[in-house]
Amino acid sequence: MLKLNSIFNLQKEKNVEVMLCKKCNSEYSSDELMENDMICKNCGTYFRMNARQRIKSITDEGSFEEMFNDLSSSNFLSFPNYTEKLEAAKKTSGESEAVVCGTAKINGMKTAIFVMDSTFMMGSMGIVVGEKITRIFEYATEEKLPVLGFTTSGGARMQEGIFSLMQMAKVSGAVKRHSNEGLLYIAVLTDPTTGGVTASFAMEGDITIAEPNALVGFAGARVIEQTTGQKLPEGFQRAEFLMNHGFVDMIESRRKLRYVISKILLMHDFKRN
Repeated sequence: MLKLNSIFNLQKEKNVEVMLCKKCNSEYSSDELMENDMICKNCGTYFRMNARQRIKSITDEGSFEEMFNDLSSSNFLSFPNYTEKLEAAKKTSGESEAVVCGTAKINGMKTAIFVMDSTFMMGSMGIVVGEKITRIFEYATEEKLPVLGFTTSGGARMQEGIFSLMQMAKVSGAVKRHSNEGLLYIAVLTDPTTGGVTASFAMEGDITIAEPNALVGFAGARVIEQTTGQKLPEGFQRAEFLMNHGFVDMIESRRKLRYVISKILLMHDFKRN
């Protein structure tokens, strides 16, 4: 309790956001964490990044041009309290939806990019999320651009019912049309990537990269154990387990990710502009 009180007092006195490492309890300001790629200096634990932080860390400075930011969800099913939840998510995250899309340059190479944001309703996938990601793939197909996608999600958005699940097929269709043109899709799985996002476009990349120790799965471990009646292996939904079983191509540290992605783009003959 003293630890928490000291954090709250520091926030109040200095008007700064203080973040606590969930593993070793080290304290950091948000600026200090960003300087270290949102990684704990003491124990190496990864903090979650929001969409803007991710874009800043991976793209050439000033090159990101946002698209489709005029789209936002509505409570078309009159789901109880959904309107209020949407407004709260917008205020908390500073975003209009749970994904940010656009184009940017990575080491001079123009790339279409989408970044999901866990601070907006846990990155849940509704109609607008599906529409924005579909549109960025369609734009990339038309302009002959690679797509770089960062996934983080709690799955389909229950407040939009079956319509949220339909986004799995819609986005997957756009991914396939992009692939049919011989274009590259790099998927980066971050913590957590779960539910219908995992069951569709998160695992459809030509090259699939995961951050260390990222949680990646469909249903939760407890649900699977209850359904199958079997004890699951330790860490079976972590990136390292998936790597060992062939579900991802590589695990890459956050500090090297920009370099690795730029090398992949060069290998696939995407030229610097």
